[in-house]
Amino acid sequence: MGALHFRSRAAAYAHILPAETLASPSAAALAAWWVERWKWENETHRLSVAEEFERVVGFSYVGPSETEGAAELYAIHVDPVLVGSGVGLLLMENALLQLEEIGGERAVLWVLEDNERARRFYERGGWTADGETRVEPISGEPVRQLRYGRPLKG
Repeated sequence: MGALHFRSRAAAYAHILPAETLASPSAAALAAWWVERWKWENETHRLSVAEEFERVVGFSYVGPSETEGAAELYAIHVDPVLVGSGVGLLLMENALLQLEEIGGERAVLWVLEDNERARRFYERGGWTADGETRVEPISGEPVRQLRYGRPLKG
């Protein structure tokens, strides 16, 4: 999963952040980060993995949100060679079901403002920008993010 996260992040943000910024953390460090995160969040969060021929090709991660009354989609990562193949859409559909199980009136996610491809993907999935913004670091580089939301059925 760490290797997939590393490749996906590098491909998705290549036009936004310098290569040296995206080189850290390494795939091994991201793998260790996920193992540690899962230790602390496995009872409150849900991780879904997409596989093809016993190889991880994508994953999503959802859980409670700091946004009151909401559950949060924290990540969808897909192997760059499979972007546009439908893997991401399947992960999003599954994530929405999991978000409903977590509860809340709506779901939220944060996306890099300059990541037009991801923004189009989420907008096609029924998400809309709600006007909230933040600046968060990626490998120490401050990046502007937009919050998107959508109502939950459940």
